[in-house]
Amino acid sequence: NFLNSKITEYSRNKIKQYILNGNLKVNELVAKSPSQKISHGDVILLTIPQEEKNILKPYKYKLKIIFEDDDLMVIDKSAGISIHPGAGNYEKTLVNALINYIGNNLSDINGEFRPGIVHRIDKDTSGLIVVAKNNYSHLKLSEQFKNHTVNRVYNALVWGKPRPSSGRIETLICRSKKNRQLMQVSSIKGKKAITNYKTIEIFENSKLPTFSYLECKLETGRTHQIRVHLSNKGNNIFGDKQYKKNFKKIKNIDNDLENMIYNSNRHFLHAGELGFIHPRSNKKLFF
Repeated sequence: NFLNSKITEYSRNKIKQYILNGNLKVNELVAKSPSQKISHGDVILLTIPQEEKNILKPYKYKLKIIFEDDDLMVIDKSAGISIHPGAGNYEKTLVNALINYIGNNLSDINGEFRPGIVHRIDKDTSGLIVVAKNNYSHLKLSEQFKNHTVNRVYNALVWGKPRPSSGRIETLICRSKKNRQLMQVSSIKGKKAITNYKTIEIFENSKLPTFSYLECKLETGRTHQIRVHLSNKGNNIFGDKQYKKNFKKIKNIDNDLENMIYNSNRHFLHAGELGFIHPRSNKKLFF
């Protein structure tokens, strides 16, 4: 708190990370934690490490930009591209594409591998995300996501017919014990997750498995939230290879349709609507 009041060019989270990395000394002793008490007369020395610049390689990739001004960008992300660099992929992500488009003119609050990234959607989910061009915008936008005031509506194609056809799913979601890359619904631990869903259309006939087209509105934004909630209801998202649905072969099913079901290269989840207050003008934006 003290450092944050004295150093304006770095965010609170950035300063906290420096402390956790052992870059702060109080009376020549390395600070034990960001919550360490200090007193009048203490000698406090924070060493700002020399950070590597331009560590991320530009990726020539056509961005579908829906909106852009001096503070932010709204992008319609294609399925198949990860939001930011991670294990096994440090060069062909949305962040790399942003570096190619705009250079280093992005917020740096989330660290060197996530410049501009305020929130995320999964690699195989398509749709709208907002990117911050500066730290002021990033902090203001992050506050809206934290307070769950951002309007986010997703479209999904799922197996079967949800019962009831519309409803509110409220559970706890935690990491799976069996597979740490997956999430699961829990009754005893995890973070509260709320998804409102509505059935828009149902597709079924004698030669077709039953599918439903849903609209899902988030009240919270947990990892894999919609995918986990719908999978837990037995209405897995079509094409989801992590939370996948095993279905019985339907007699006389169309061969092309069957091949598509087995060989789909993405899951059918799309971030279709995004609304928030502009961090500088305070105007409501809706995309």
